[in-house]
Amino acid sequence: MTATERIARYGVWLAAGFTVVFLMTPLVVTVAVSFGSSGVFTLPPPDWSLRWYEKLGSARGLWSSLATSLQVAAVATAVALVLGTLCAIALVRGRFPGRDAIATFLVSPLMLPGLVIGIAVLQGFKAAGLREAFVSLMIAHVIITLPYVVRTVLGSLTLFDFSLIDAARTLGCSYPMALVRVLVPALGPAFLTSGMFAFLASMDNYPISIFFTDAWTKTLPIQMLQYVEETPDPTIAAISTGLVLLAILALVIGDRLVGLRKLADF
Repeated sequence: MTATERIARYGVWLAAGFTVVFLMTPLVVTVAVSFGSSGVFTLPPPDWSLRWYEKLGSARGLWSSLATSLQVAAVATAVALVLGTLCAIALVRGRFPGRDAIATFLVSPLMLPGLVIGIAVLQGFKAAGLREAFVSLMIAHVIITLPYVVRTVLGSLTLFDFSLIDAARTLGCSYPMALVRVLVPALGPAFLTSGMFAFLASMDNYPISIFFTDAWTKTLPIQMLQYVEETPDPTIAAISTGLVLLAILALVIGDRLVGLRKLADF
């Protein structure tokens, strides 16, 4: 290894380390503040305490908004998995013009600002006469979670040998049974990866959810914004720490079932 290559290698590692520190510092600060005793955001805290986690039990509207977020995220992820898988199969197996354009259109919500999508969907629902907040919120979250499923399953399907399904049929399986026994297990890692990211994206979404909530239907990010406006204390840090733990839990489950290296391949 030449001196230039060695310097370049050190430079890459230095940039990578700086990036990790830059991204992780806000998370570390949030977690540290949530365990402080001060009524304001102070670091280092004057004393360590669990008072803000104890306050979560009596926080107004917290548990109802959490239940709403969990319901919306679970249903939206399930619907996105079904629709996204069908779309991915059609794009891989179909022979029709415009496949690339359709694939780009299906993942386009990942490329557009959330506010732009929210306004567009809101206008579409208004034109269709849809007024129900929970239904509107559900459909909107399907739209933003669908790209994760389509992109991940599409990548997995391009590596799948569809002749295995024909082989299963020659051994006595019907076509639906061949899909269940051959295709579904092969796509298991893709389902887990896309479902995990779709669920977390739905739970954390704010710029689209804000257009479809009302006084009775609020997601957790919207409720957190209300806390910031009314009582900006470290309770928000405690809630944020819970969301960080949720993401860590999803990664641990993914690592146990599939492995982080394989998850990164998608």
